[in-house]
Amino acid sequence: MGDAPEEIARDVQAVGQLQAVPSLLRVLCESTGMGFAAVARVSDQTWTACVIDDSLEFGLVPGGQLDLHTTLCKEVRQDGVPVVIDHASRDPRYCNHYTPRIYHIESYISVPIVLPGGRYFGNLCAIDPKPHQLSAPHVVSMFNHFAHIIGLQLESELKHQKEHSALLDERATSELREQFIAVLGHDLRNPLAAISVSGELLVRKLKDPDLSAVAERIKSNARRMSALIDDVLDFARGRLGGGLGVELQEIDDIDRALTSVVRELQDSQPDRMITTDIRVARRVRCDLVRIQQLMSNLVANALTHGADASPVSVIARAIATELVLEVWNDGEPIPADKIDKIFMPFWRGSAADSRQGLGLGLYICCEIVKVHGGTLSVASSREVGTRFTARIPLGVQSHDVLELSRKHGSQQVFS
Repeated sequence: MGDAPEEIARDVQAVGQLQAVPSLLRVLCESTGMGFAAVARVSDQTWTACVIDDSLEFGLVPGGQLDLHTTLCKEVRQDGVPVVIDHASRDPRYCNHYTPRIYHIESYISVPIVLPGGRYFGNLCAIDPKPHQLSAPHVVSMFNHFAHIIGLQLESELKHQKEHSALLDERATSELREQFIAVLGHDLRNPLAAISVSGELLVRKLKDPDLSAVAERIKSNARRMSALIDDVLDFARGRLGGGLGVELQEIDDIDRALTSVVRELQDSQPDRMITTDIRVARRVRCDLVRIQQLMSNLVANALTHGADASPVSVIARAIATELVLEVWNDGEPIPADKIDKIFMPFWRGSAADSRQGLGLGLYICCEIVKVHGGTLSVASSREVGTRFTARIPLGVQSHDVLELSRKHGSQQVFS
C-alpha cells in the first residue's frame, strides 16, 4: 500500500465507516486500563490515525499523522509480529528506546491488521503513561482477534467503496455517451439539414448549368454526410449506449417496403443492374425502418464491391418461421482470413474502401439483425460469388399468416 494522499484518505474514510471499531477500541481500553487506542493506517513513511479512543488527550484526530520512524509500529510493519511492552523504563530492550521517551509512555501494544489475502493495512495499537500487564496471553489474543475482525470488515468496506466508485464512473461515462449521441443527433444534423435545403433551393433557382452542377454536388455531399452521421449515431447507440432502439410492429406488406429500398438504390446507380425476387407474403413483426436500413446497407455493399458487369441479386422470402433476406454479388471474393472481420466496426478490406464510408455499414446490419433476434452470415468464393444471408424470426404465429390475394411476382429486374 502506497503513500499517495488520496489512498490514505480513502482508507481513513473506509475505517471510519466501520461502526464496530469505536466499540472495539472502548472494550480494549476498559479491559486493559490503556488511555489511548487507535486503528492506524501504516505506510512506509507515515502513521495515520483512522479511528481513536483517547482519554489521555493525546491530541490526534482521524487523519492526523505521525512520522513512522518515531513509532514502534515501524517494527510491526517490518516484522509482521506484535510489539508488546508492559513497563518500558524497566524493559531491557526498550528502556533506552526513543519512542517511549518521545511520547512519555510506559505501556505499549501494537498488532498488525492484515486484510484477507495477506495484504498489510496497518496496526491496532494502544499506549498509556502508566505500566500495564499487556503481555498476558489473553490480552495479546484479544488484540489479535480484534485486529482480525477489523481486517475482515475493512476488506468488505474497501470493496464496497470500489464498487461505488465504479458505479459513479459508469454514470459519468453514461452521461458522456448521452451527450455524444445528442451532439450527433442534433447539433450536427441541424446545420447539415440547412445545407441540404440550401442546395435544393440553389438547384431550383440557378439557371447556369455549371452553377447548377455545383448545387447538385452540395446536395449529394450533404446526403452522404447525413448517411455518415446516421451510421456513427447507430454505432454510438449500439456500442456505447444501450443498443439500437427498435419499435416492433406487425407489418403486412413488407414486400413493397423492401422493393422501394432497392428501387431507390437502382435509381441512384442507373448503370448497374439489380435483380429482385421479393415474395415474403407474410405478416412480419419487426421495425420496418430498421429492416429497410438493413436491406439498403446490404445492397449498397454489394453494388460497391460487386463486379460492374454482373447484376446484384436480392431475394426475400418467408421460410417456415423466419424472414430470410439474401443479397448476392459476383466479383472478387472476401479473403478467407478476413471474412470473420467484416462485421467489425470501422473495418475495411483495403485502403480503397476508405473512400466508401466509415466501415460501419455491415456492423450496423449485424446489430439490426441481432436486436430482432436473428442471425447474419456471409459466404464468399470466386466460384459462387458473395452472399449475405439475414435470418429474422417472423415474430407471429402460423394463424396470423395473411391470406393475400395480391400477386407476388416472379423475378423483377431493375436496370
